[in-house]
Amino acid sequence: MLFWIFAAVLTAAVLLLLVPPLLRTAGSGHDLVPGREEFDREVYRDQLDELERDRARGLINDAQAEAARAEIARRMLATAETGAATGGGAVTPRSARVLAVLLALVLPVGALAVYGSVGRPDLPAQPLASRNIEQERGGPPKSVLAAMDKLKAQLAENPSDIQGWLILGQAYAKMGRNGDAADALRHAVALNRDDVEVQGLFAETLVSANDGMVPEEAVAAFDAVLAKEPKDPRARFFAALARFQAGDQQGALDRWSALMAESPADAPWVPVVRDQIREAAVALNLDPAKVTPQPLPPEGKEQQTAQGQQGGQQAAPNAQAQGNAQGNAAGQDEMIRGMVANLAARLDADPTDVDGWLKLARSYGVLGDTAKALDAARKARERAPDRADVQVAYANAVLQSQPRNETPKPLPEEATSALRLALKAEPDNKDALWLLGLDAMMSGHKDEAAAHWGKLIAQFKPSDPEYTLLKGRLDALKAGG
Repeated sequence: MLFWIFAAVLTAAVLLLLVPPLLRTAGSGHDLVPGREEFDREVYRDQLDELERDRARGLINDAQAEAARAEIARRMLATAETGAATGGGAVTPRSARVLAVLLALVLPVGALAVYGSVGRPDLPAQPLASRNIEQERGGPPKSVLAAMDKLKAQLAENPSDIQGWLILGQAYAKMGRNGDAADALRHAVALNRDDVEVQGLFAETLVSANDGMVPEEAVAAFDAVLAKEPKDPRARFFAALARFQAGDQQGALDRWSALMAESPADAPWVPVVRDQIREAAVALNLDPAKVTPQPLPPEGKEQQTAQGQQGGQQAAPNAQAQGNAQGNAAGQDEMIRGMVANLAARLDADPTDVDGWLKLARSYGVLGDTAKALDAARKARERAPDRADVQVAYANAVLQSQPRNETPKPLPEEATSALRLALKAEPDNKDALWLLGLDAMMSGHKDEAAAHWGKLIAQFKPSDPEYTLLKGRLDALKAGG
């Protein structure tokens, strides 16, 4: 009923806007015209007087004055013609009344006819409280949310239901609630620590919940997986990533290289591992082409079948385990990209998060998207130019964006300037000292390289592998190498 009242009021309002002007007499509009025309002619007369004054003062010459006078006279003539034309009236009062009556009849009748044919007069009203707003916004249906609430109630009564915790964790993960997903999967891990699949899923969810950073709890979970399945590619990848994020680039490079050498060329995780090897090599100033091992030959279905027949019963479990590992890692790239997309969306909403931009730069580096990594590092640098770690991250992003070269060459100026700013903010910064020393050596400035590496080696113990590496470099410089 409310709809019909609103429709009637709206139709009446439209008619009130259209009909009254049509019912006015011809004279009511015409009486106003002469006043307007007289006003325009008075303005033109003032312009003629002003024109004569300008010519008398010498502001314009005679030719200009004559041209302006002709234009003003033309306008005055046009005004007089317009007044004569409107005096006759364009619409007769009778035709206006006929048009007003037609509008008053056709408009409401036509609206009812159109609504009756394409509308839904039988559709009941839908109050806001009864609508599924979450589903309309793309969220999970109410039935799914109700099922999750029921599952949580069952788990509260029976917390030892490992399958229930797994289902709840996976449901939260699909909704993008990675923190809640990790909490649910943590219960599942506590109930069965021997299940490497559950351990790996839990650890991977923790990484997603931490915007791509591998927390200590995830490291422990991946280590538990590797203790039972040393060849699990997902656990090996993230264990190496944890070392890389902790600053152990060489340890990460060694583990990624081993994973690459033991992976079939058609394994879905090979491109991700290759890009990560390149990032670690650039950070260590190594040639990525020389430190990236070749993967194993591709394993087609026919080859796998032949190997299964030759290996017998003992090879069958190994092939199945390897297939499961490949299936687990098949979604690695998709998982990382989803994680990076979530982080990028969060930074668009809050661009002041400097650490978030650094995480995003590292994440894009993992994906091999060097342009986006450099852009994220640049935004971090714009917001915190006085932080040494930000300047180093920007320099690394610049190096990643450079094309590969077979022969070493000095670093680009954009990278070295950022590294010098890092040293200005933190004179003992290890990364800046190492890279600037390397740049000086490749530029032929051996004394400068020795000065940087001399400050760097003083920060390590003789038992550290970094000390051995730096001592070898310094000895080579002294020997003229």
